[in-house]
Amino acid sequence: MPATQVADRATKIYTATIVRSQRITPPNSSEEVRHIALRRADLSFDGKLGQCIRVMAPGQYGNQYHPRLYLLAEPGSESDGGAEFAICVKRHDYIDDFNGERYQGIASNYLCDLPVGATIEFTGPVGYPFTMPESRQADIIMIGMGTGIAPFRVLIRTIYEKYGSWEGKVRLFYGAKSGLEMLYMNDANKDLSQYIHQPTFKAFQAISPRPAFDAPVEMDKALEQNAAEVWEMVQRPDTHVYLAGVGDMLARVEKALVGMAGSAAAWEQTKAALQSSGRWHEVLF
Repeated sequence: MPATQVADRATKIYTATIVRSQRITPPNSSEEVRHIALRRADLSFDGKLGQCIRVMAPGQYGNQYHPRLYLLAEPGSESDGGAEFAICVKRHDYIDDFNGERYQGIASNYLCDLPVGATIEFTGPVGYPFTMPESRQADIIMIGMGTGIAPFRVLIRTIYEKYGSWEGKVRLFYGAKSGLEMLYMNDANKDLSQYIHQPTFKAFQAISPRPAFDAPVEMDKALEQNAAEVWEMVQRPDTHVYLAGVGDMLARVEKALVGMAGSAAAWEQTKAALQSSGRWHEVLF
């Protein structure tokens, strides 16, 4: 796609209609996460695996918009002459560091409260799409946190539904506050459970040891517990590594990988080889 067209999509505002809004965390979970399906009346939207859209929520304090990036949970498909896609949205609130007051996140609460039939404004798709391995014998390592599961849901469905099978190892390391927040893998939504029977697929979960106190999710420990296999996979010449989620998860992931490599310098050399060959993919926000 020409650079001018990419730039235009990053700034031009489009509209889409909500066709489904499904809560995918159980009712007894303190975290509300929704899978929101959207539809445009034409086929101009062509989001891809690993990309985001920038939702232009109504602004506050004189600002017209409050932009917020959301990963695509379904990158785009034709539906009745239009394009349908989906995002994964966690209802968010935060405590102001200055006054200690709790406030609702502007964009997430706006999206979670919208009914089916409502329209949103957005720009995008945004970001570079994840590249799929050319060979079905390639190994795949996916590491995600929270709504970072969205592109991995797409990737897993692609290789086992579109391609039908995958010969290489497919490993998912997914972190969440607790078992109730394991998106697409809990009692409210089990989209990924249907792939457990696939002989090449395994999923490993990481949770917070003290979720009530917001203790960090122990993604590093989940990786360390599978260090032999992970490190063997990382060193193979056709393995692809994908990361998606909050930016501070990278430090814990790299801590585990440094331990596997034996030193920071050895890991940096391995990571550089993955990056230079286009086999290291990350979208962090």
